[in-house]
Amino acid sequence: MSDPALIEGRGLGAVRGERVLFQDVSLAVQGGDGMVLRGANGSGKTTLLRQLAGLSEPQAGTVQRTTNHHWIGHSNGLKPHETPRSHLANWARVWGSEIEVEDVLLQMQMHRPADVPCRLISAGQKRRTGLGRLLLVPRDIWLLDEPFNALDADGQALLAGMIATHRAGGGAVIAALHGTAPIEVSDEVVL
Repeated sequence: MSDPALIEGRGLGAVRGERVLFQDVSLAVQGGDGMVLRGANGSGKTTLLRQLAGLSEPQAGTVQRTTNHHWIGHSNGLKPHETPRSHLANWARVWGSEIEVEDVLLQMQMHRPADVPCRLISAGQKRRTGLGRLLLVPRDIWLLDEPFNALDADGQALLAGMIATHRAGGGAVIAALHGTAPIEVSDEVVL
């Protein structure tokens, strides 16, 4: 008997205007899984991820989550005036995290620009800051929208390592991706 799914979508569908983005999509991930959503721009990858995260209601079908999750969208959610340190400290405070922000900054290789306003750091540094939220509070499911965007080779390797460690610890990842990514994939949904 297999373990229960951490997250499952059954018969999911979405329409934008008069255009059907996707229909009758079913998926399930268990601990250790790494699922990739692929498709052209506008095919509904972000919409499907938002449905799985509970940020939007499916227009058809149902979503069941048996555990908690992180959502990292393609926007990093950074304010121009805040620094990477203040951004992560604010989220740590909101979530009641016991993880030291300094440890997250070091792990994300963001210690040097930690006190520079986000409007002045590179796109890759902004992405690393946003992804650093994954490390503040352990959550079983990571829902990631284009997580490798703006990352250089070192940043991609860093994120791939984070994903591998998360999955090895029993967590699951569902990521919308364009092209290839340096992660092992256990399942794929093409929209």
